[in-house]
Amino acid sequence: MDVTQSHEPVHQPVQEPQAQAHQQHQQHPIGLYVKVWIALFVLSTMSYLVDYYQFHGLLRWGLIIMLMLIKAGLIVAVFMHMAWERLALACAILLPPLCLLVLVALMAIEADQMLLTHGLFFR
Repeated sequence: MDVTQSHEPVHQPVQEPQAQAHQQHQQHPIGLYVKVWIALFVLSTMSYLVDYYQFHGLLRWGLIIMLMLIKAGLIVAVFMHMAWERLALACAILLPPLCLLVLVALMAIEADQMLLTHGLFFR
């Protein structure tokens, strides 16, 4: 009989629940947070430059809103750990504000249409 092959069960040391939870804890590299912080700094600088170079009208507001949404997305994804959450949780948190933005855009379009209609027929 071969000595290296034993039929005895191998006993693993029993770990406490806190130790098991600690092993399942996900650790993110600090470099990721530094890169996101730098990206947020650059995006904030770009937002400041929109005012510094005195853009006007739709271009100004489009740039400001685009930069704001990118910064908010980075903060939510990395610092609030949404990038590592389950899809169902991410959808439950992110879809309602997205739906509200769509409804606000539709109301703004309708308001412009009503203003145009009142200007044409009630002057």
